[in-house]
Amino acid sequence: MSKDSLVQDLIESGIHFGQHSSNWNPKMRRFIYGKRNGIHIIDIKETLKGLLRAKKFIAQNVADGRDVVFVGTKRQARLVLQERVGDIKMHWVTERWLGGTLTNFRTIRSRLKRLEELEAIEQTDNFQSYSKKMESRLRREMRKIKRNLDGIRNMHKLPGAMVVVDVNRETNALREARKLGIPTICLIDTDGDPDMADIPIPGNDDSMRAIDVVIRELCAAVNDGKQARPAKREDDAAASGDAPAPRSRRSSRAQFKAADDAPAVETSSGDPAAVAAASPQASN
Repeated sequence: MSKDSLVQDLIESGIHFGQHSSNWNPKMRRFIYGKRNGIHIIDIKETLKGLLRAKKFIAQNVADGRDVVFVGTKRQARLVLQERVGDIKMHWVTERWLGGTLTNFRTIRSRLKRLEELEAIEQTDNFQSYSKKMESRLRREMRKIKRNLDGIRNMHKLPGAMVVVDVNRETNALREARKLGIPTICLIDTDGDPDMADIPIPGNDDSMRAIDVVIRELCAAVNDGKQARPAKREDDAAASGDAPAPRSRRSSRAQFKAADDAPAVETSSGDPAAVAAASPQASN
């Protein structure tokens, strides 16, 4: 997809509509173009820059053999993640983020193993060998584990990156990723904290259409990375026998940070694409 068509999709999705100007985080100043009808307008150029950086990083990350986990528990993001991420066979969390999903990964894997055991019992005799009370208890346990962990049941190792929709809602997931040195890519509205993300994508995180466009592009980057995996293995096999340097547990987060030197603009003068397409009907 060309940049022009991508920009058009972003504008039509309403991704440039931020929060009310009274409900903003001053750290988002550098991503805001102006203000109209009391609503901050996000600079489409900044959104596009963050999205392209995120796509490049994800493609390289997946090509190197690492996976990506997508996190979005708000209502607008659930169906988008389940459909888009499920198609590319990556991992997602759309219900409540369980504490320790990453930092206590061994326990999470044990619960997934328990889910497999319960599903095997259901397939074998449909719980007919158990009493009614025990059957009800086991089915309830199976439903609970599946609801919370079904999206990561095939995640057998820690991911190489995390994509998050709405940093204010997913602070626990972001803190675990920061503790383990996992790079984070976040769709951040004007009320969010960009310091929580290694690669921020400023945009409307309340619009289902905006979320869909961003996740669609990131999933396309995952597919590009998967296609590059065979070529990557061939290149590694053809390289010299020097052993690669061990990967540090903590990634260098500074390399993903966006520049902070963009000036703040609080008026809507000028004619960037974001303001040209703005209308009173915000997508929030």
